[in-house]
Amino acid sequence: MKKSISGWLAALGLVIGLASGLTFSTAASAESGGLAWDKAPNKTNDVAALQNGAKLFVNYCLNCHSAAFMRFNRLQDIGISEQQIKDNLLFTTEKVGETMKANIDARQAKEWFGTTPPDLTLVARSRAGHGGTGADYLYTYLRTYYRDDTKATGWNNLAFPSVAMPNPLWELQGERRPIHAKVEQHGHEADVFTGKWEQVTPGTMTPLQFDTAVGDLVSYMQWMAEPAQNTRIRIGVWVLLFLSMSVIFVWRLNASYWKDVK
Repeated sequence: MKKSISGWLAALGLVIGLASGLTFSTAASAESGGLAWDKAPNKTNDVAALQNGAKLFVNYCLNCHSAAFMRFNRLQDIGISEQQIKDNLLFTTEKVGETMKANIDARQAKEWFGTTPPDLTLVARSRAGHGGTGADYLYTYLRTYYRDDTKATGWNNLAFPSVAMPNPLWELQGERRPIHAKVEQHGHEADVFTGKWEQVTPGTMTPLQFDTAVGDLVSYMQWMAEPAQNTRIRIGVWVLLFLSMSVIFVWRLNASYWKDVK
């Protein structure tokens, strides 16, 4: 019994230690100037948002990035008909059964941007970390571009400093400038982002409309990374309910079977 209690205490101590280490790591990252990620809206069950996100993805992302593990006809799962796909979304191929591949030449892309644009099929799952999900990272990243004349592309990003890709959504968002403040850190002054922006030139969308559009785009990328996720969760809930009800019947059956055994 003592060994069992000791084992439980040791396991509890390990969990607390890991949690403390994670908290310290996150706090240290924030203190060192890392940008806190904004919470992305989860609209993977909102068909209208997913359809708008798919349209934005095809129009603004698929020019340079591929989604080689997603086929166009899978968009029928979010209510887009095959004819709508053919009429509005097939810019890189003529067949709805083809995968979402960009037409850009990989060698040219590397010459222009210094790196080959990565495939985006699973990016919403692979970018988790820094105290947030991959969707949080994408939502923050796409909303924190700003003009920087010191960079070859003329753009920079607070979530991804010295990013190779220029802002793909600048026409929608317009040009903005982050507002920094001088803060004393470790005995010297440092520029720290205040969380506020100055609008330099307007975009075709208001800030609220742009944030909503980015939320739709990120939700689509989240859905694209695992289209069966919501179905899996729904089935899982029903399975757990079934097993919970089964426990009652099994318990009563067991009691009835052994009631005459002494």
